[in-house]
Amino acid sequence: MSEQHPVTTGRLYGVGLGPGDPSLMTVRAVEVIASADVVAYHSARHGRSIARSIAERHLRPDHIEERLVYPVTTETTDHPGGYRGAMEEFYEEAAARLAAHLDAGRTVAVLAEGDPLFYSSYMHMHKRLADRYPTEVVPGVTSVSAAAARLGEPLVEGEEVLTILPGTLPEEELAARLAATDSAVVMKLGRTFPAVRGALERSGRLAEARYVERATMSGERTGRVADVDPESVPYFSVAVLPSRVGAEPVADGRGEVVVVGLGPAGPLWLTPEARGALAAAEDVVGYTTYVDRVPVRPGQRRHASDNKVESERAEFALDLARQGRRVAVVSSGDPGVFAMATAVLEVASEDPYRAIPVRVVPGMTAAHAAAARAGAPLGHDYAVVSLSDRLKPWEVIAERLRAAAAADLVLALYNPGSRSRIHQVGKARDLLLEYRSPDTPVVLARDVGGPEERVRVVPLGELDPTQVDMRTLLIVGSTQTRTVRRGETDTEEIVWTPRRYPEGREG
Repeated sequence: MSEQHPVTTGRLYGVGLGPGDPSLMTVRAVEVIASADVVAYHSARHGRSIARSIAERHLRPDHIEERLVYPVTTETTDHPGGYRGAMEEFYEEAAARLAAHLDAGRTVAVLAEGDPLFYSSYMHMHKRLADRYPTEVVPGVTSVSAAAARLGEPLVEGEEVLTILPGTLPEEELAARLAATDSAVVMKLGRTFPAVRGALERSGRLAEARYVERATMSGERTGRVADVDPESVPYFSVAVLPSRVGAEPVADGRGEVVVVGLGPAGPLWLTPEARGALAAAEDVVGYTTYVDRVPVRPGQRRHASDNKVESERAEFALDLARQGRRVAVVSSGDPGVFAMATAVLEVASEDPYRAIPVRVVPGMTAAHAAAARAGAPLGHDYAVVSLSDRLKPWEVIAERLRAAAAADLVLALYNPGSRSRIHQVGKARDLLLEYRSPDTPVVLARDVGGPEERVRVVPLGELDPTQVDMRTLLIVGSTQTRTVRRGETDTEEIVWTPRRYPEGREG
């Protein structure tokens, strides 16, 4: 509330009227309207105002009514600034009209359906006038709350996240946000309904979605979004994804396995598609460390196991899917890079699992995360090699390192060492020194994105195997990779590999 204004001016009120039923107006809203000199409300050019109809019983014959008529709603305009220009000009003119009343000492109540600062036209008046006149905003019940009440279903519970989205967003953006959230309300349907429905379908949420039209008003309608005729949808309608807590799974007759990449660490590295797949799963299967990174959801079963039973884990997940369960098998980084996607697909290619649907949801790889922290060492051609000899002989690893080094490729080295494998880094370093200068930059990236993150750059000749463990990823530069010190004090060291390769140079 702003108070530092001359006492001779009037007072501006933004009055929330609630979702449509006049009995849902607050006592404060009724008091403000009763005491106002001027009542302002927006309307389309047809002249009818929903806001006025909600407040009509509280209007007095001596009220000065200011009808603020939009120059355009959904139609085109010949305004030189287009739709946005026409609306900006309208808001300026409307604010000037209200300012004239305020300057004359009159109290002005601007009516707003729902809440004045929630997708409301009042906020455009507020931004133009609140710094000049004493102002009070009277909150109102939003259409979001009204829709949930009419559906009789909780919106969010516990630690669930509610996302409010305008249906005017592009369909792909809507799909990504719907996949990533727990609960959601999509506003402003009408002409946007086909795209909203498409986004719900693409995000796998259509079966959950509920429809509410004109909540608490005459003509109210509720149902399932999937059953609604797009031609019948007005602007004053919303799509709701209610709370998933305690909700019955949407059965489609068969289960599936989704192999989900969690990224290198933490929720900031998780894609919207991965979030959606994890939220939709009835069972989560994976190595204990990775299962622990998945948020706990009521009713979701978790099956953690040791890191060395990949085939057994894959078979277990596919057996659950055969029972009709929706299963998420989780991997760190990207599931297709030295991770669980191969194990699942290998088992799924055999009987009796051939008919089980299997999807792979990609994730941020450890190599790309480490490269981003260091700069851009993977800016040119590169190879990815695992130094683990648990599933392949060291001779094969050495042969591949020689081939990549001879081709002058940057190398991203996974699984460089563990408590039972301490010799690979030293052997790889010595082999690479046959092809690379001892000054070749090597990025040591440990626990990228995690609480113990540490990224360093050392020369290849000084690479110390004792400083490398299973949580470390190595990026070994090519002959073209550069290191540069930046910042005001040259303390920031970055590594990058030029995209252009010198002509005539052979790897």
